[in-house]
Parts: sequence; C-alpha cells; structure tokens
Amino acid sequence: MRRAVFPGSFDPITLGHYDIIERGLTLFDEVILAIGVNADKKYMFSLEERKQFIQESFKNEPKIKVMTYKGLTVDFCKKQNAQFILRGLRNPGDFEFEKAIAHTNRKMSEIETVFLLTSSGKSYISSSIVRDVIRNGGDVSGLVPDTVRF
Repeated sequence: MRRAVFPGSFDPITLGHYDIIERGLTLFDEVILAIGVNADKKYMFSLEERKQFIQESFKNEPKIKVMTYKGLTVDFCKKQNAQFILRGLRNPGDFEFEKAIAHTNRKMSEIETVFLLTSSGKSYISSSIVRDVIRNGGDVSGLVPDTVRF
C-alpha cells in the first residue's frame, strides 16, 4: 500500500491544500492529513476546529485519514508506515524551503518527499492570507472549502 502523509497546520485548510490533497489521492492508496501541533505557535482555529473542517471536507473519501501529531514528521510517518510525505509548492520560495526539509528528512529516514505544484488558479492562496482576510472581515468563500466556518 502506498501511504502518504500530508503534514500541515491547516489553520485553516484552504482550496490550495484541497487541490494538492485531491491530486495526491490519484497517486496514493491512502493519504493521512496530519495536523501538526506546535505549542509555540498561535493558531486562529483550535485543533478540534481544524480537524473538523478537514474531516467534513473529506467525509466521503475513504482513502483519507485525519490525524494529529507532535514532533518530527518523519517519526510520525514511521509510526504510520507511510513511505511518502506529500507537499505542495506554490512558488520558488516554497520550493527552496521545502527542498531543505526534504533533504533533512531523507537523511534521517528512507521516506521520500513528493512535491506537487499547486494549480495555477490556486497558487496565490495561503493560510496566512486567509487568516488576514478573516481578521479584516473579508469574504473567504473563494479561498477555503465550504466546511470552514467562523
């Protein structure tokens, strides 16, 4: 079974994430959406809210599991018997950042990182932009799945 972990804070899940997840489903038998927990980070949405947004978005997709984790992503992958880490790339800056992490992960384990380019119509969307739009009372309907409510 080809199992991939798609890690992130998903604060909140965006249509960019959704795009990568849907396309990842064509490559893997199972995709674990792994919500990372970082005690030093301030989130807009609680862990339970973020988990609920994702579960509702993919409630009819049996190939998706939603889980939370703390610590290193490669350690979580090993515990889940996942051979791949799935990551999305929006721009060259993402590539440089993700490349360094992928090299480090590969040095620490046998887990391969698979990069997918975000579809062109969604490459500008980031969780930080979505949070800023929400904070300022803007309309995020074209940026997040309908399951994201606040």
